[in-house]
Amino acid sequence: MVEFIDMGRVTCEATVENVDDQLRARRGELAADQIRRLVITDALVDSGASTLGLPTSMLRQLGLDTPVRSRRSQNTTGEYQVNVYDPVRLTILGRDIVLEPMEVADGCPVLIGQMPLEHLQLVIDMPNHRIVRSPANGGEWILDMY
Repeated sequence: MVEFIDMGRVTCEATVENVDDQLRARRGELAADQIRRLVITDALVDSGASTLGLPTSMLRQLGLDTPVRSRRSQNTTGEYQVNVYDPVRLTILGRDIVLEPMEVADGCPVLIGQMPLEHLQLVIDMPNHRIVRSPANGGEWILDMY
């Protein structure tokens, strides 16, 4: 019998919400239970990615149908154009950030890149294959202003 060990792969639970829906709910134009959100149980933490990557089908589930811009991107196969969408709220371990997600192909995992990790002050705990609150500041989330 061969035992499979998922070396180096770190995943986490993440919630992604439509920011426009949240704003409409605050104004009373939409019931709170109508805010489009997804709970992803196996988002891939990818410190080589710069931002949040969401598969096309998830963008559609969140009501994000039209890209707001296109950006150059690169990976091991070279450079290409990637679509960027209206903001979403990403929540991990009770910490949240509003950011514009980039589109990744269906079949790719949700990618949690370096910018959200840094803003949320989360670090990769490789021995335990998870992310944790940064030990800086005693694990407390503090926004740096310098």
